[in-house]
Amino acid sequence: MYHPRTLHIGTLTMGGDAPVRIQSMTNTDTMDTFATVEQTKSLADEGCEIVRITAQGVREAENLANIKSSLIQQGYNVPLVADIHFQPKAAEVAASIVEKIRINPGNYIHGNTNNLHQQIIEKISPLLEICKKHKTVIRVGVNHGSLSEHITSRFGNTPQGMVESAMEFVRIIHRLNFDDLVISMKSSHVKTMTNATRLLVSQLQAEGFDYPIHLGLTEAGDGEDGRIKSAIAMGSLLLDGIGNTIRVSLTEKPENEIPVAKAILQSCGVRVFSAEYIACPTCGRTQYDVEAVLKEVKQRTKHLKGLKIAVMGCIVNGPGEMADADFGYVGAGNGKVVIYKGKNPVQRDVDAENAVDVLMDVIEKSAL
Repeated sequence: MYHPRTLHIGTLTMGGDAPVRIQSMTNTDTMDTFATVEQTKSLADEGCEIVRITAQGVREAENLANIKSSLIQQGYNVPLVADIHFQPKAAEVAASIVEKIRINPGNYIHGNTNNLHQQIIEKISPLLEICKKHKTVIRVGVNHGSLSEHITSRFGNTPQGMVESAMEFVRIIHRLNFDDLVISMKSSHVKTMTNATRLLVSQLQAEGFDYPIHLGLTEAGDGEDGRIKSAIAMGSLLLDGIGNTIRVSLTEKPENEIPVAKAILQSCGVRVFSAEYIACPTCGRTQYDVEAVLKEVKQRTKHLKGLKIAVMGCIVNGPGEMADADFGYVGAGNGKVVIYKGKNPVQRDVDAENAVDVLMDVIEKSAL
């Protein structure tokens, strides 16, 4: 099990015993202050806890001050992350404004790799001093598709190369007495992302580091494909205790990413946002419309955070397979339903027409 240190991103904690944090990224023009502020507010309203904004140049980095000021004036204190690529100067400007910046090692090294470590030190030192002064966190974010030539020449475009790209920066940054770091291994391939992240955690532990891990399958796509790939990649790592913040990358409006992230976290038992449901897939024994009943039950109980509710087709397997549910609705045939509280049937021979009302009554009385 990996136990990372606790970091403070503004007023938000990450790592340690903090919940796995949900983040997303705006897709507006950073120079359009109004549009970026509105989208950030919309994301925060959906439950996004950290919002990343691209700062591809110094102008954009400087405008983060206007964006942040407007958000604060409107009562939004969501931590902001500046996404930096090719311009170290933009990172230095942004680091004095936002709570966190993301840098890509592959975009910090160009051309001659003689005295590579000295080159990295010269480029990163001014940024670290600003981050120390303003208590700004840095994410060292490696992308599978943008490894520097000196890494690919030794390791190829591989998970091991991704890890070495990150560790090269991590070791130097640590020696320069800066440890407010988050690290990520990003790829659009599930196996590459998960293998690289596991290798990273192993290497961090071997070298005595304990930095929080950002999880994300980049360019996952849209619709069902994007959701399934994201769930497999991040879910498999979360189940192993790896991951302190996640971003679901969908080719859709950013607000759509937040419910998916919440579903992944709840399905992995990492965080609880709503009621949880158990429902059978139905078979020839089922004598009522399970799908319709489940839909109604979910609609009427979605606000009951933390409860587990079962909707089962029949009594053959239903009671056993829903044994860990708090409440259950089980078909008994001939238009009848049995309502359960835990493992115990509390209402028998309930008419199916009224059974959801009876279930709700049992739930509500139990809460008194």
